[in-house]
Amino acid sequence: MAKKQISRTGYEKLQKQYEELISVKRAEVAQKLKEARSFGDLSENSEYDEAKNEQAMLEAKIARIEYDLENCDIVDDDMISTQEVGMGSVVDLKDELGRVKRYQIVSTNEIDIAAGKISDESPLGSQAMRKKTGDEFSVVTPNGEKKYTIMNISK
Repeated sequence: MAKKQISRTGYEKLQKQYEELISVKRAEVAQKLKEARSFGDLSENSEYDEAKNEQAMLEAKIARIEYDLENCDIVDDDMISTQEVGMGSVVDLKDELGRVKRYQIVSTNEIDIAAGKISDESPLGSQAMRKKTGDEFSVVTPNGEKKYTIMNISK
């Protein structure tokens, strides 16, 4: 299986999140467990059950981030092509009404719709991948099929 691509910024953000979970959140959950144990009988202790559930969710999140960090290829700015759409590309797309919008193709952990950052796995992002300036493509949406044209590709 091919490794998932991620920008240098996205990788650093993910690594910072991982370190926060390991160093701060784990300690917070451990303290909650310690306090809940002090309330006595664990079989009827809702605080203990809640803390155990929080611990399980935290550990699952840590495991997912560890996997993502170990199984990714970092795309540095100098690797971003302006010839075809790829990870990190900034793309100007014209829709069928003639409106042009700018998007940056990012990994799933970097999505920020308000800032125009869309995932390479989103319907629009995945269909734009590997297209060149002038190429047209369609995306199926809940409101029907939408057509787009690649107007420009930059970094």
